[in-house]
Amino acid sequence: MNVFGDIFSLIIQIFSFLLLVRLLLQLVQADFYNPISQTIFKICAPVVEPLNKIFPTLGSLNTAALVAAIAVQWSIYLVVGLSTGVAFLTILSYIPVAAFNLLFLLIEVYFWGIFILAISSWIGTSGHPTVNLVGQIVEPYLRPFRKFIPPMGMMDFSPMVAIISLIIIRNKVLPVIGGFIQSMVI
Repeated sequence: MNVFGDIFSLIIQIFSFLLLVRLLLQLVQADFYNPISQTIFKICAPVVEPLNKIFPTLGSLNTAALVAAIAVQWSIYLVVGLSTGVAFLTILSYIPVAAFNLLFLLIEVYFWGIFILAISSWIGTSGHPTVNLVGQIVEPYLRPFRKFIPPMGMMDFSPMVAIISLIIIRNKVLPVIGGFIQSMVI
């Protein structure tokens, strides 16, 4: 039974990641015709499209994709709770935990996105469609750092400062938020 739970959790985490990336692609208005964008939109469509009728898009924020990502994250708690006999009201209280997990995943997306951009600039694959898409997702986060930390010659230290700030958020701020959310769970 544990293997099934691990496989289910992995599938849910991958699908949550895809929903989050879909949300970010639309939020930053990334290249829709990129093959990776097309694939992500097609994979997520069966879940997001029906929710679009209930949750409207606000500007470039697709609330349906956000709700879908939180719901998919929450489904782990739903399945575990129902299989162990936990009351449904208690399972509902895990929705903020699922949203927090998504926030943690967002930090990881930006962390690894910046890392991918840095490595690709060193090895000369900056023009690859995947790298371009990652750059479009990460650029709005990097922009304020680039504004205050201009390049010094050929060296751009702003991605390093952006990664350090993500590490600080992940290691110092998120545990405080997580502790607060855990205290709210029934």
